[in-house]
Amino acid sequence: MIDLFEPIIGADFPKKVIPLLNNAKKNIDIVIYDWRWYPDQPAHPVQLFNMALVKASNRGVQIRAILNSRELLPVLNSVGIKAKQVKDKRIIHSKLLIIDNVLLILGSHNFSRNAFGSNVETSLAISIPKTNNRFFTFFNNLYNL
Repeated sequence: MIDLFEPIIGADFPKKVIPLLNNAKKNIDIVIYDWRWYPDQPAHPVQLFNMALVKASNRGVQIRAILNSRELLPVLNSVGIKAKQVKDKRIIHSKLLIIDNVLLILGSHNFSRNAFGSNVETSLAISIPKTNNRFFTFFNNLYNL
């Protein structure tokens, strides 16, 4: 198991998280309130983050995502990310990533220009103890709604 406890502050999100995505072997599960796609700006940190997910999908990593909005669903599904909007009246406001069932990134960062640049954001990357499966249950319950 990887032992990790890494604070992620403001614009450090892509610098800290993209290497974790690049090392993913099996799966990435995502719950996100706001996710943006900037195809005309390939060097933008959000798009570099997006492309790291596309590359992970292309190398066989299963990626599932739950979004608050349906606008990005066609784009994500076209690049191999199994994305869906929860059919529930509640707003999905959580922001989390689970990588290979051993790493959890949890915090305030959306996947947007403001979150990766100008907002005051904090997140944390931590190891998930093998005995704690509450985040897996949380994700699967949402994904299967």
